[in-house]
Amino acid sequence: MFIHCGRDAFSDGALSIPDLSGTYLGEIVAERRRRLEETRAQVPLADLASRAEQRQERRDFAAALRGPALRVITELKRASPSRGLLCSRYRPREIARGYEEAGAAALSVLTEEKYFLGSLADLGEARAAVPLPVLRKDFILDAYQVYESAAAGADGLLLIVAALSEQDLRGLLELCRRLRVAALVEVHTSEELQRALDVGAVLVGVNNRDLKTLEVNLETSFRLRAKIPSTCVAVSESGIKTPADVQALAQAGFDAMLIGERLMKEADPGRALADLLAGAKTLATQRV
Repeated sequence: MFIHCGRDAFSDGALSIPDLSGTYLGEIVAERRRRLEETRAQVPLADLASRAEQRQERRDFAAALRGPALRVITELKRASPSRGLLCSRYRPREIARGYEEAGAAALSVLTEEKYFLGSLADLGEARAAVPLPVLRKDFILDAYQVYESAAAGADGLLLIVAALSEQDLRGLLELCRRLRVAALVEVHTSEELQRALDVGAVLVGVNNRDLKTLEVNLETSFRLRAKIPSTCVAVSESGIKTPADVQALAQAGFDAMLIGERLMKEADPGRALADLLAGAKTLATQRV
C-alpha cells in the first residue's frame, strides 16, 4: 500500500503556501492546521490509509451533477463565520432526508469544528440517511485529510485553490483520483480558475464569497462561467437566495449550484429548498 505522507510528499515546504496573512481564510487555515496536528497525533496515518484503501462502496458525486437541468448540492452546516449560529436544532439525518425529498442531487456537509461547528460524525449521519453522494466541505490542506475523508465515507471533498500551492493542489487532486473520491476544486478569480485547470480539475466550483473578506457577489459566477471549459462540471457556490438567482445560473450554463446558508436559516430547510425550486420553475415557465 502506497501512502502519501503529508505536505512533504507534495511541496517543498512553507515557502510554497499562499500568503493568507490578515484574511479570514488565513485565520481559518491556521486553526485547521493546528487541529490537524492534534488529530494526527491521535489517529495514525497508516490506520486511516488502510481504511480508505479497503473501502468498497462509492457514490458517484460527479455523475450526480451532470444532466440537462441545473442540479442542486444542498449544504448542511450548523454555523458560519459570517452569520454565527444558523441552526440551533441541527439534526443531520432529518435535514438530509428533507433535502432529498425536495430534489437535491447531492449533499455537502461542513466538518470544520471551530468556525462551522461541524464534524465527520455529521457527515456520517447525513450519508446514512439518504442514498445521495456526500461532499466533505472543509479546509483540506494535507494528504492525511484526504485519507480521513475517504475513510469517513465522503464521496467527494473540497479543494480551495486560494489555500493551496500548485504542488499541493496537484498532489491532493491525484490522491483523490487514486482513492476514487471526487474533488470539487473551488476558485474565486480568473487566476485561480486557470490554476485549477492547469492541474486537471474537472469539477470546478465558483465561490461567490471571497474567503479573504467574506463578501458575496453572485456576479463572480457569471464573470467566470464562460472561462470554464465544457468538459468540466461547473458549480456556482454561495449567495444564491432567490428563484431569480437559480434561473439566472441555469441560463448562464451552470451544471449545478451549491446552496446552504439560505436554507439552513429556515425552520425546515427541505421545505425551503422545495419552495425555492418551485419558484424558479414558475419563473422559467413564465419566460417561455
